Amino acid sequence: MFGYPDIISPTEIRKMSTPDRLRAMEALWDSLCNESDEPQSPEWHLGVLANRKRRIESGETKFVSVEEARKRLQG
Repeated sequence: MFGYPDIISPTEIRKMSTPDRLRAMEALWDSLCNESDEPQSPEWHLGVLANRKRRIESGETKFVSVEEARKRLQG
């Protein structure tokens, strides 16, 4: 898988118990969080962020609580 023969396959992951999969996810997350080499964001992200900032500053964007968002999503 992914060109690395020692990486576990999705099929093998599905065979793992839920607690083992959660431990594996935690180990992966910890390893990613402790890396100093962060991935670079694509250039288009800057435009999206700038647009969002402009909308917030102009009052076009309104924030809602988590409860309100849940109500909207649930209909």
